[in-house]
Amino acid sequence: MIKKIVLSVLIICFLLGMLSPGLVKADSGLNVLSSMAEMDFPARLIFSLSAESDTNITDIRLSYRVDRMEHAKITSEVFIKFVPSTSVVTEWVWDMRKTGGLPPGSSVTYWWTLTDAGDNRVETAPARVSIEDRRYDWRSITEGKVTLYWYKGDDSFAKELMKATQGALTKLVEDTGAELEKPVSIYIYANSQDLRGSMIFPQEWTGGVAFTRYGIIAIGIEPNVYDLDWGKRVIAHELTHLVIHQVTFNPYNDLPTWLDEGLAMNAEGELQSSFVAALNKADAENTLITVRSLSSPFSAYADESLLAYAQSYMILKYLVDEYGREKMFELLNTFRQGSGYDEALEKVYGFDMDGLDALWRADFEEAAVSS
Repeated sequence: MIKKIVLSVLIICFLLGMLSPGLVKADSGLNVLSSMAEMDFPARLIFSLSAESDTNITDIRLSYRVDRMEHAKITSEVFIKFVPSTSVVTEWVWDMRKTGGLPPGSSVTYWWTLTDAGDNRVETAPARVSIEDRRYDWRSITEGKVTLYWYKGDDSFAKELMKATQGALTKLVEDTGAELEKPVSIYIYANSQDLRGSMIFPQEWTGGVAFTRYGIIAIGIEPNVYDLDWGKRVIAHELTHLVIHQVTFNPYNDLPTWLDEGLAMNAEGELQSSFVAALNKADAENTLITVRSLSSPFSAYADESLLAYAQSYMILKYLVDEYGREKMFELLNTFRQGSGYDEALEKVYGFDMDGLDALWRADFEEAAVSS
């Protein structure tokens, strides 16, 4: 069901996100009077505190934890600089221009620990602050585990994008057996410029990004026919990265890039003409990239990157067409256990990356001859 998030609701949600982490009145006389966290999106998160005691407050520490998928819970601790006093008002600013930002829809859990000269100690209960881009009046639509947010365009625009999202999830299950395990939020900005305004030092070409550990995707899509078609492909691509990350998340190893990007390219549908042209050119000039090389991050050069994405699509397609979805799902589960690249391929298919390189090339040449 589509619902408009009116301004009053936004304000209520924002205030709820900044709920004080359990104001403390201690028998010792050390009391937390107020606590707040306020987001200046996307650049700063400002934590503020006031407290009093019968004796000088001598130590204040802020602890916070970013809420995301982690192999181990990581808590950051900030030692607050202040002049000891019986009454303290202080703040600490998390400058994300120095550390990198957080995506809209994410959250941070925080709490304070205070000590006074009488060795009295108080720790507030954890509270959560939501990271929201309040520049726009967001509306939302939810289906299954996916919630899509947008602020420009009519209801049919959002429904069309949601339909594409569900279609991409269905195709991913059919091709690989991989399913969405946790809820996902997709933020649709009205254009790339608005999207880049939500990020810290974005690249000029940024049009969409998947924050895989947060279960969040942000894309700039103008509500017109041309951008809608492009947006559907981008959603399928980024959503696949997010689902595959959930399925293979482990502390030992990442996926080889060709597999991660091949799955995402396959989710978009048929390979577009520019990628086909890059493949044919490389084949004719004997400059195809080896599977082993494609396991590393792709080149920053446009032509080489285009070829890398195209080959990843073809390699993934070869594995799915030749060996089926069950083997692909087995491969993903093997990677989830932390297996190395060659080790995983050997275990599931009986060949390593060099063997895969020879096999997909032979299949590609045979298909080219027959056509």
